[in-house]
Amino acid sequence: MRFSVFLTFAVVSAGAASAAHTLFARGDWAAIDFGSRCEARSRMLQPPAGVKPPPFAGFLFDPAGPAHGQFYVRVSRPAKPGSAVMLSIDNLPFLLTGQGQSAWSRSPAQSQAIIAAVRGGGTMRVEFRDTGGRRYSDYYGLTGAATAIDAAAAACAGKVR
Repeated sequence: MRFSVFLTFAVVSAGAASAAHTLFARGDWAAIDFGSRCEARSRMLQPPAGVKPPPFAGFLFDPAGPAHGQFYVRVSRPAKPGSAVMLSIDNLPFLLTGQGQSAWSRSPAQSQAIIAAVRGGGTMRVEFRDTGGRRYSDYYGLTGAATAIDAAAAACAGKVR
């Protein structure tokens, strides 16, 4: 059941479903080929009701641009301007750059460190303060993450001309 629900999420949240192709889906993660870019993506484990689109996190691979494994996340609520957005893989913290409901890795080196942590990690958490100053944590599973990252990276590498 969880697998089929995730597949539905991956295809529906891909935007133009006809342009998206699911490369891999297992556990909590999927690899998706959008034509011009590939992503390894997961949705929040228990998203709040009524939030559209649901919160998600992933890694972007763009053969035409500088993003090769850039981590990104859409948090469950808009973050307070100027406040920190902190990603933790198990107990390893990463300070992200953010604006509104989006946050992303600060550099290619940080992206690669996050990928390495995800490969050996068990849990992923994104912590932030909303616009009212309340503290929130969004949780993600890591089952299937390493393979989804590899599938997205390999598909993207095949697009380099």
